[in-house]
Amino acid sequence: MRIVVLTGKDSFLRVERSRQLQESLESAHGAVDRFDLDGASASLSAVLDELRSYGLMAQHKLVIVDNAEQFLASEDRRRAMERYAEKPQPESTLLMRAGARWNPGKFDKLVEAAGGAVLKCDAPSDQEAKAWCAARATRHHGAELGPGAAELLVEKIGPDLARLDSELAKLAAAAGQGKPIARALVSEFVGLSREEQAWEIQSVLLRHGSRGALQKLNELVRVSGAPEQLVGWSISDIMRKVHDAARLQAQGLDDFAVGKRLRLWGDSQALITKAARTLGPRRSASMLAECVRTDARTKSGWSSDTLRTLECMVVSVGGRLA
Repeated sequence: MRIVVLTGKDSFLRVERSRQLQESLESAHGAVDRFDLDGASASLSAVLDELRSYGLMAQHKLVIVDNAEQFLASEDRRRAMERYAEKPQPESTLLMRAGARWNPGKFDKLVEAAGGAVLKCDAPSDQEAKAWCAARATRHHGAELGPGAAELLVEKIGPDLARLDSELAKLAAAAGQGKPIARALVSEFVGLSREEQAWEIQSVLLRHGSRGALQKLNELVRVSGAPEQLVGWSISDIMRKVHDAARLQAQGLDDFAVGKRLRLWGDSQALITKAARTLGPRRSASMLAECVRTDARTKSGWSSDTLRTLECMVVSVGGRLA
């Protein structure tokens, strides 16, 4: 293949497939000269010069253009690369790596017509991730996953291959050479599940208001990888509980009866009933409706930046809850 395009959000897959491509070129040509260019800043002439010039130390060159979607955003560059794809240099291989905003078009068709490939590097499904974990643990970490271990690992981490691989390395070391990775070991060494992480924001909203909840939101989404949609639903859910508690208080029920009716226990009961008493049925109903509308926007595609929408939601709700 003289041209390969890798697109998608999963950076781990892009790196792995790049490594596989380089290894296959080295197997076919011996040593390979590799050149990495940033498509956000590299000029068209720089890319074409690298592709068309001969390597000094090897018979074949691998030219990698990252941020390829930005490189081809210019109409002139796209047309020039389309002309190159019609007759690619035999002594070079072009690898273009792009994120989720790759726009397929004539260039993709020309790449495939020339015997190249356009491969998507999107996160796998949970089921695919479980099978991947089992194979990865055996081939790369010298360990086998025990019954239920892969299921629990994906439940906690999600189908993020980079994070899964990191956890597998840690678990293999903890299990010891030649010993299987048991489900109990995953439970002990891997943190809260995605769902458990998302629910954490409820108590922070009630205790610390907007500032604390904004920090927790960014920690959950950017660091822990909790699903944004689940975090949004969690915020709506806590407002539903506060509203239900406020209605029951308005009917004359005391906090103990409210907690029993809504199945609230421990600290959550005190925090929710306190917020309900502060807001009352009318204000809590208005806030609940606002949360539901915002949550619907993030799920219907009306929000162009889901995280920013959730941040606004947290500021609005947290400022009135605590």
